[in-house]
Amino acid sequence: MKRIIQGREVDESQVDDWVAEAEAGYDTDQLRARWGRAPRGASAAQVIPVRLTSDELDAVMARAEREGLNRSEAIRAALDAWAHVA
Repeated sequence: MKRIIQGREVDESQVDDWVAEAEAGYDTDQLRARWGRAPRGASAAQVIPVRLTSDELDAVMARAEREGLNRSEAIRAALDAWAHVA
């Protein structure tokens, strides 16, 4: 049976190496530290769904492109600017 991972064939010796590694055990604290995105603050950030019209999203994306930001960074920058005005 062919084993393909990320488009590459994995041979039996590689599978045996992975099995031996797993049987030896993993440092779960080290694995947990690698999971997911790095935190933005002292604790996990909250995901807040927001509905935008296509015009609003187009404007956000145009500004993000001009400033070299991704969508999330652009929205966070806008919220930060708005929150500091008040």
